Parts: sequence; C-alpha cells; structure tokens
Amino acid sequence: MPTLILVRHGRSTANTEGLLAGWTPGVALDERGAAQAASLPGRLEGVPISEVVASPLQRCQETIQPLLDARPGLPAHSEERIGECHYGDWSGRKLAELGDEPLMEVVQAHPSAAAFPGGESMRAMQTRAAEAVREWNARVERDHGADAVYLMCSHGDIIKSLVADALGLHLDLFQRISVEPCSITVIRYTRLRPFLLRLGDTGDFASLVPREEAAGGDAPVGGGAGAP
Repeated sequence: MPTLILVRHGRSTANTEGLLAGWTPGVALDERGAAQAASLPGRLEGVPISEVVASPLQRCQETIQPLLDARPGLPAHSEERIGECHYGDWSGRKLAELGDEPLMEVVQAHPSAAAFPGGESMRAMQTRAAEAVREWNARVERDHGADAVYLMCSHGDIIKSLVADALGLHLDLFQRISVEPCSITVIRYTRLRPFLLRLGDTGDFASLVPREEAAGGDAPVGGGAGAP
C-alpha cells in the first residue's frame, strides 16, 4: 500500500492571533507561513509524489501551491473529509477565552467524549479523516502501484488523529501528539499495519528552546502556532 506524507498547513493569521479558526473563511498564511510553504518543494525534492490531496480551506491550498508550481502536471485534489474539525460555535473565538469553558477540560483529557456546540464530535472528525485516507490509499495504489507516495495537506487535529489511528492509540491519547505548522509526518501503510516513519518533522529545533513563559500542560486545540 502507498506511503502517505501528511503536511500541516503553514502558520496562519489565526495561529498568530490566537484564534480557533475552524472553517472560518479567509484565514490565510501569514508571512512566516508563506515562507514555510515556499520551502516545501526543496524539503521534498527527489520524493516521487504521485498525487496531492488537500483540505479545501485557504491556508492548506496556499501551502501546497509552491509545490504544485514546482511540479507542473502533478495531480491535485480537494478533499473535504480532511478539512479542519468543525468547531461550531467555538470557531473564530480566542483560544485564551475558550480555556475557561468546561468543555475544554473534556477536549484535553477525554476527547472521544467531546462534541463542539453547533459543530461535530472529535470522534466524527477522526472517523471521516481515517476513511478518507483509506479510500485514497486504495485509489493511489490502483493508479500508481503499491510503492507510490502521495501527499495530503491538512490541519493539526486531523493529522494528530490520523497518527493515533495509525499507531492504534485511543483517541483519548491523541492530545499527546504534536505537529507544528508546515511539519511533515509520514505513514507507510501495509496490508496488516501502518508504520509511522516521521512525526512533525520541520527540520527546525527552535521549538525546543525554553520560552520565557513556560508552556502549559494542555495541548493547543487546532494545532498551535509552532516555534516563536
């Protein structure tokens, strides 16, 4: 079965403003995010990518554009099932404000029981994304062979949930996984089990440098803004 390269979109304006974007329209890459996207073709140079599949949201479409420009003719597709979690009434709100919501504790400690008001549950998010990957695995293998490599550009919570699925981790453990903006995660699928080959690889270790304000114990909903 194929090897899947998962790319989280580059840093967005919502990331830097501390907003939970969800499906809010018009959320673009910021200046740093655009630079991250521009570096993607070089980081993936030599990797024989057969197809590109992306969330329809603007920040993902902008992230893959430099790669598509560098590889004319590379087939590209939009896939709603790997779009961001539908956060419903939480969409567009400040993450700092959401920290006081009782539901946030459930999102952090028991996400399999979390459902966003006016949105979807985290279980539903993982299910649709995993189903999309399995269908694309079959399609890519049919069209390009079992050794094919393809790329999906998606969002932090989606990628974390797919990593948990690949590792056989319960969704309640997925908040222990971290993927920064424009990081690369690679999963090789086989008939019996997936193998995680890379996780959140940015080639940049700036996020490991201690910050003036110590990071809290909660995972950033939506994926966070990455290194300062």
